[in-house]
Amino acid sequence: MLKDLVLKNRTYRRFYQEEKISREELLEWIDLARLTSCGANLQNLKYIIVNEDDKNEQVFKELKWAGYLKDWDGPEEGEKPSAYIIMLVDTEIGTNIFWNHGLAAQSILLGATEKGFGGCMIASYNKGNIKDALGISDRYDTLMVIALGKPKEEVVLEEIGEDGDIKYWRDENKVHHVPKRRLEDIVLDI
Repeated sequence: MLKDLVLKNRTYRRFYQEEKISREELLEWIDLARLTSCGANLQNLKYIIVNEDDKNEQVFKELKWAGYLKDWDGPEEGEKPSAYIIMLVDTEIGTNIFWNHGLAAQSILLGATEKGFGGCMIASYNKGNIKDALGISDRYDTLMVIALGKPKEEVVLEEIGEDGDIKYWRDENKVHHVPKRRLEDIVLDI
């Protein structure tokens, strides 16, 4: 069952924009992050929920999408995320995030996947503009934006080819292909 969730939990960049995500669902996924283990038990991660159209647009315009897809500027109208979770670190508690943000984001995305949604962790965005648009205090440093919605695209995992290229790509049918290394290529026998 966990493997099925992990396989369904892909990085989605196109969504059914009209499929809304309630605040209660977003809180449920953040609660999973809250319950996830964290380094030194600092619990210094905080979250902002964005799921209203006007604020969604403020966040969307500050995001950078899919570095390997040079000819794609991101989702078109009708394919944009219907919600975001902005992940922050509370610098008054502590600035060391260890690996906490990755664990928390994975918990959020697995929770979303379990409910038929999907998302994309985004670390490439205009931090200052998002902080200004949402009125985020200097006490908090933004770590990532998690874009969420009902996936509108198919993502296919495949083995890396002989050329060793790891870059994801889209075919003519907008199917998103993600090369993955084989298990025997990542386990070292020493």
